[in-house]
Amino acid sequence: MMESTRTIFAATMIVILTGSLWGFYWMPVRQIAELGLPGAWGTLAIVGAATVVLIPLGWRGRRALLASHPIALISVALGGFAFLLYSVGFLYGRVAIIVILFFLTPVWSTLIGRYLMGWPITRFRVLALVIGVAGLGIMLSADGKLPFPRGLGDWLGLTSGFLWAAATVGIRVKATSGPGETAFLFAAGAFGGGLILAPFLEPMPAFDTFAAPMQLFVWVAVTGGLWWALSMAGLMWAATKLDPARVGILLMAEVLIASVTAALIAGEMLTMPEIFGGVLVVLAGVFEMLPDRAGT
Repeated sequence: MMESTRTIFAATMIVILTGSLWGFYWMPVRQIAELGLPGAWGTLAIVGAATVVLIPLGWRGRRALLASHPIALISVALGGFAFLLYSVGFLYGRVAIIVILFFLTPVWSTLIGRYLMGWPITRFRVLALVIGVAGLGIMLSADGKLPFPRGLGDWLGLTSGFLWAAATVGIRVKATSGPGETAFLFAAGAFGGGLILAPFLEPMPAFDTFAAPMQLFVWVAVTGGLWWALSMAGLMWAATKLDPARVGILLMAEVLIASVTAALIAGEMLTMPEIFGGVLVVLAGVFEMLPDRAGT
């Protein structure tokens, strides 16, 4: 029991730290775009660097990957693609809105768990669903229009959260591989998805026109190594130890950090209705977690 408690605590801290780190992620993504890699091309370069860094771990764990259930492999790759969409969304929308839309994850996790996996749904989780959907509606209708995603950034944030929820359910149920090879597959899944997505968003950049290629290389290498390789290896391990909804909730440190940094650095202030809607989305995650703490 003591070992289990330590494992859960370690997994919890890793997810919290990962969420905090990703609260600053929008900054290198936009910097890389300004240096000459617009649209999904910048994120494609980032995940490409991460994939290269993680190749030794992927090779070392190749037998575990080959022995994994197909659902586990698809789920991990899908999770990588979900984070790629999330990353690209920062270039087409406001940071805080993209983050909050992504963090509807507990709502989607509950629905997927209930209707696809047959997991029980309690009154607290029903309340979480209602609050989360209400928050989404208020946030998207803050300008007096219908509660509908406005642009590409909103759609990317919303879609990425849903795909990540689906991925975490599959990872939790079927994953047996270690964090190193799982992180490799995660980055490779993002890279494969990025190869398909990038040409549809922006034309391929002319590499000989980069004004500061070495600076661009450093940004790509550091972002790929720190955010996608190191932190994802930890998150992939933690996702196998915690309930999918709890993973989504613990990552919510990112909401506060991203919102504050975007407001202070990029001047992206939220309106009061948007703030209220965002708070409801976060509260939905809190209510989703209550049944586990209550032991129901």
